[in-house]
Amino acid sequence: MPETNDRTADISRIRHVGSFRFWFDSEKWEWSDEVAVMHGYEPGEVTPTTELLASHKHPDDRHAFDEMVVEMIRRRTPFSSKHRILDTSGQVHHVAVVSQQMLDESGSPVGAEGFYLDLTGYDEEAVKDQVDEHVARFRENQGVIEQAKGMISMAYGVSPERAFEVMRWRSQTANVKVNELAKNIVSRVHKYVVLPDPARRSFDHLLLNAHEPEN
Repeated sequence: MPETNDRTADISRIRHVGSFRFWFDSEKWEWSDEVAVMHGYEPGEVTPTTELLASHKHPDDRHAFDEMVVEMIRRRTPFSSKHRILDTSGQVHHVAVVSQQMLDESGSPVGAEGFYLDLTGYDEEAVKDQVDEHVARFRENQGVIEQAKGMISMAYGVSPERAFEVMRWRSQTANVKVNELAKNIVSRVHKYVVLPDPARRSFDHLLLNAHEPEN
């Protein structure tokens, strides 16, 4: 099968997650075909720029985006946000954007890279079929995969199905098996993720009152 057909098939399977890169000095952006599609473009149709991305932000979220870009360049730090974008047809997409620093050989930050997660407009049954396929493939590792799904689901406020799609996307982009990715997330979470006291106290309350009927 031609490579273009393979790529089209990949996009149809993973519609809700796509990667991007941003370089601080040149303000150059790169986005994957999936992120282009989220914005309403065909893969390769346009070259992303700060101005183009800003033009797709919901009017109520535009100012926050402009400030975020300025701060990211000034402090040379990655960013994470939840906001709305308008695609070329005017449809609103609620997205979460997660990134980390890109470092050069000397360890200096040169940019940010991460992913867009589209939080709206997905076919739950289609995603469930994909999840079932992969859970069956990694049945012997189901426990750790479920733990990692739960962590991603709680961190980003998405369904377990969407959390699994994030893991599957990261598995493909990093060329790492899903079960290995899940093991690393679960084993390293206590090293890299520390809940602030207000969040922990909220969970304490939930834990201690989970037996009560919800008002």
